[in-house]
Amino acid sequence: MFERGAIEVVDAYQNNLKHINLKIPKYAITVFCGLSGSGKSSLVFDTIAAASRRELNETFPSFTQQYLPKYGQPHVKDIEHLPVAIVIEQKRIGKNARSTLSTYTGIYSLLRLLFSRAGQPFIGYSDTFSFNLPQGMCKTCQGLGYVDDIDANALIDSSKSLNQGAITFVSFGPNTWRWRRYVYSGLFDNDKPLKDYTKKEMNNLLYAPQHTLKNAPVKWPRTALYEGLIPRIKRSIIGKKEAQHHKEALAKIATRKPCPACHGTRLRPEVLTCKINGLNIAQVLQMDMVHVLKFLASIKTPLVQDLIRELSTKIQSLVDIGLGYLTLDRRTETLSGGETQRIKIAKFLTSSLVDMVYILDEPSVGLHPHDIQLIKKALKNLKNKGNTILVVEHNPELIPIADYVVEIGPKAGIDGGQITFTGTYQEMLDSNTMTGKYLKQKLEFKTPRKFTKTISLKNVTTHNLKNVNDDIPLGIETVISGVAGSGKSSLVDTLKTKLHNPYIDLAQASIGVNIRSTPMTYLNILDDVRKLFAQTNHVGTSLFSYNGKGACPRCKGKGVTITNMAFMYPVVQECEMCHGKRYNEKALSYLYHGKNISEVLNMPIQEAIDFFKDTPKIYDKLVNMAKVGLDYLTLGQPLTTLSGGEQQRLKLAVQLNKTGTVYLLDEPTAGLHMKDVKKLVTLFDSLVDAGNTLIIVEHNLQVISQADWLIDVGPDAGIYGGEILYAGTPKDSMKVSKSRTGVALKDYNLER
Repeated sequence: MFERGAIEVVDAYQNNLKHINLKIPKYAITVFCGLSGSGKSSLVFDTIAAASRRELNETFPSFTQQYLPKYGQPHVKDIEHLPVAIVIEQKRIGKNARSTLSTYTGIYSLLRLLFSRAGQPFIGYSDTFSFNLPQGMCKTCQGLGYVDDIDANALIDSSKSLNQGAITFVSFGPNTWRWRRYVYSGLFDNDKPLKDYTKKEMNNLLYAPQHTLKNAPVKWPRTALYEGLIPRIKRSIIGKKEAQHHKEALAKIATRKPCPACHGTRLRPEVLTCKINGLNIAQVLQMDMVHVLKFLASIKTPLVQDLIRELSTKIQSLVDIGLGYLTLDRRTETLSGGETQRIKIAKFLTSSLVDMVYILDEPSVGLHPHDIQLIKKALKNLKNKGNTILVVEHNPELIPIADYVVEIGPKAGIDGGQITFTGTYQEMLDSNTMTGKYLKQKLEFKTPRKFTKTISLKNVTTHNLKNVNDDIPLGIETVISGVAGSGKSSLVDTLKTKLHNPYIDLAQASIGVNIRSTPMTYLNILDDVRKLFAQTNHVGTSLFSYNGKGACPRCKGKGVTITNMAFMYPVVQECEMCHGKRYNEKALSYLYHGKNISEVLNMPIQEAIDFFKDTPKIYDKLVNMAKVGLDYLTLGQPLTTLSGGEQQRLKLAVQLNKTGTVYLLDEPTAGLHMKDVKKLVTLFDSLVDAGNTLIIVEHNLQVISQADWLIDVGPDAGIYGGEILYAGTPKDSMKVSKSRTGVALKDYNLER
């Protein structure tokens, strides 16, 4: 196994790692498995990847280094024979309205060049075909393809005056700085109800463009420009970061529709007159990639054959990895984390670089077992080109790809961080390790619950769904499965419109956390913990805040001191005064049940459950965290470190103990070991037994086998999907050859 060399990790103690030593074979695929929170990421990403990135950056001139990402020095004595690392993470692409699949992959630049060389009539060079440059963008929508309109009536309450709060939109209320820009303008009688305004006054309030006020009152800032409400909201809120904080408010006043000038193409009319084989560039961008390949193959112009070859290679690699259903104009912000990761893998498949170490974070997330076969093929191709592949993975469908397996455990958090197994996949199956035991287990099907009530969906055509008719059961657990992009989420979106009672939507959207958000703040128990310390010690609660009176005077509650070293990496050191505890000596001198506030913040939830057993208000919420499999987190862990699956389970923990509710979940097993999935299945059963309905979009066969009802969507993705392949009990799906999920269930048991 090690005849071609090895990456040797010597004495790694990053995060919870227990001074481990490990040899990882080169030019092989190594899969790292173990419970969530056991230390896999600490070893693979925070140690191996961080060391490689840091040392690579140090090869650049010091002037260049100041502009590169900064990676801290990992806690490891040495890593020998370490190649350059390329990390392919499960991160969604930033929310830029101008970014599409074609711009992100570089395909659009090549397409623009193609149309400038082979399109007829000739209208200009490459930049003329760009919707992100003035030469090509539609003037009405500035190349966005849509326009936002604002309903003026939703912005104001005409029965009130400005002083009474007539501007109802958030952040424009009385005594706010934005409100002052209207009441201090001198343009209005601030006590007159808006319904009594003249047409001119109303136009000034709502629509006036930016301009300098003549004879402005004394209170008006000298350099300020006056602007009506609607253009101001469009300019300063919509499309800016602030829009994320005001999503609900904006939804009530704003409507988004295709640009009336370019009809969503983003380009000037003249650009669309240039065609190749009867198609303009916008029509090609609207195609899925399978059809784009056919279009490229039809072009016979000798001048552009090299260009077509390069384009076809890029697009074919995306098709080969299962993304052929995506259209080139697909906005990147709508791509899932799994789709983004596969796009990155496809990019490296066409790279000529070898002797790299590719590090992947759960590439199976968001993928049906059918899609996972394509990932396997892609990773083997990367390896066969002469690279080393490291994969952090839980999925029993992908682990068998491993030439070498490393299990980290035995448990999570402080009870993890040890190497519990190394060897081949077959040796793992033959071993008595936790992962080995679960990999050998066949799927078991339970006796499904009966149901009497359903929600009927008729002739559904949302997105790619093809006149779908189906009945969604209530009062039981239903799983909606199918390959990525088949139409599962579209089916759930339609279902939401039919749900009359409030439902709990636990999709994998961000929970809006920041660096100071922790399980304690999200569960709303931090104040209760501070009160316990304050009451026990007869002092004020503010003493137990590291942002307030309790902060260490040296590091101001950060726990570290950061010294800027100009063009070199900042030096981050544990605070010499508080030793990373964040609090001052006075705050740390007060104890509750023998522990100070810092020790409580660093306590894993599984330990905190017993610690707070006499405080029901705290205890009950922590028990719910254990029920959703998050008890390995510490109370003070930043929520920014949580995956999408962990954030969803965190939201679920807050919403437990309800009855008669419909829970909607989207791949809740993401990031979970098979042992943790079993715990989640037990929780789902208890929720249904309590009188709730569960509707889960999921690929995990362990969850599917334990559901009461299965709806399989497909057969493939995009325009090649959108049909109901099967609806019935999970066990009976194995008899239906056209059900992709049924086939996967059958194959899984045959392989064990």
